[in-house]
Amino acid sequence: MAKAVPVRFRRVGKIYHFDPAGLELEPGVRVVVETARGLEVGEVVSPVRDIPDEELVQPLKPVIRIAREEDLRQAEQNRALARESLRICREKVAARGLPMHVLDAEYTLDRSRLVFYFASENRVDFRELVRDLAGTFRTRIELRQVGVRDEAKMVGGLGPCGREVCCAVWLSEFQPVSIRMAKVQNLSLNPGKISGLCGRLMCCLRYEADLYRAGVEEEAGDKEGEEPEDGGEPEAD
Repeated sequence: MAKAVPVRFRRVGKIYHFDPAGLELEPGVRVVVETARGLEVGEVVSPVRDIPDEELVQPLKPVIRIAREEDLRQAEQNRALARESLRICREKVAARGLPMHVLDAEYTLDRSRLVFYFASENRVDFRELVRDLAGTFRTRIELRQVGVRDEAKMVGGLGPCGREVCCAVWLSEFQPVSIRMAKVQNLSLNPGKISGLCGRLMCCLRYEADLYRAGVEEEAGDKEGEEPEDGGEPEAD
């Protein structure tokens, strides 16, 4: 077991664990941490707690500090710069005719790296684009391709239920979904009815799958224990 604090960098993004380094950290507190990309500002999701070693990626990196006013101000400025960078990147992609949809952009806290997220159905040779972007923004450029589920999470939208898609509101990580989950709930297997905006099986198929599966197993068990209607010993004449 190790003491760790869960931190998230996007509103409903993946949760990462860090060493609290003796700091008193409560949910909602903004902290500065070092990630593989560089310094970033994240938000504490829940209090420091003991977490089994097998659930952690070792070694844990420590929380550097609770975010100061200047850190928060810098992060806000970075978001504004990232929006402008996104616009410029999209213009350059369109000018080159590259088959890619640029979804979002992020600066690290110290602006040492600018990350662009994009979706594409095919492999894209963006080496010339990266050189162009590096010359424009004067920082290290990273282009990261995301899958269709992550694209839906970033773009958002309304699901068949009429509410905003779960992945854009509260679902921080994707879990496997199978057609068997639809079958056990007696749902239509029409792809148009059980697929989400991403074109994959809807995440909500798994929400009640275990409950339905338990009901099916219980019903099967009851049937096994029933006496056949014509069972028992034959009556003597």
